[in-house]
Amino acid sequence: MTSVVRPQDPTAPLPFFVYGTLRPGEVNHDLFLRGRTVSEEPAGLPDAALYEGPGYPFAVDCPGSVVVGELITAAPGAYGELLAALDVLEEYGGPGRPGNVYDRIPRDAVRPDGTPVRAWVYLASPLLARDLRESGTEIPGGDWLKRR
Repeated sequence: MTSVVRPQDPTAPLPFFVYGTLRPGEVNHDLFLRGRTVSEEPAGLPDAALYEGPGYPFAVDCPGSVVVGELITAAPGAYGELLAALDVLEEYGGPGRPGNVYDRIPRDAVRPDGTPVRAWVYLASPLLARDLRESGTEIPGGDWLKRR
């Protein structure tokens, strides 16, 4: 019997696509990911743009743009703890909650060879995304590490 991952399952054990302070070399990578992953590989998030935030970025839906980041796979036995820790960090309280700063949704990230991988990604909540599109500062090239 095979297992099917349903996108609406908020606990499905998908890898994470990270694009800001959780990337290798950034402060939250050491605090949240060190020792909890088995792989970290370059990837892109199609149809998304990156905006400046207060010390961290926000990704928002944007057809034709790409956000640069990494695909993170949790170590065996670390997934539940990592998922809970990242949800707290990203101020995500669950699907559709009005207090969410980010919404965690399943999206296809793309490896450098073009292979799509279903992953959790934290996107700016809808109201915040609207404000960012209207008056935010987009990060050219969608790469948090090259913003300076």
